[in-house]
Amino acid sequence: MKKLAIAVTLAAGLGIGSLAAVQAKLPPSPPKSDAEKAAEADKAAATKAKEAELNNKYMDKAVANYKKNKGIVEPKAAKTTAASTSGKK
Repeated sequence: MKKLAIAVTLAAGLGIGSLAAVQAKLPPSPPKSDAEKAAEADKAAATKAKEAELNNKYMDKAVANYKKNKGIVEPKAAKTTAASTSGKK
């Protein structure tokens, strides 16, 4: 009986504690100054530019890989390849 009472008390305490934690409000963060906003905007712009550059780089790499693996040949290379293979005797 004593163990049951301890278990019920612990369960009730955990329930009330979790309910209180859910209902608690944190204090609002201090407002950002103009300098902090400008620094954050500059950082976001730099990150966006870097991501665009990397995206273009990897798209070019993917196109080159596709052309290489699918047998798509550039126009100049197609002329030289056709001339060298058509000379059968």
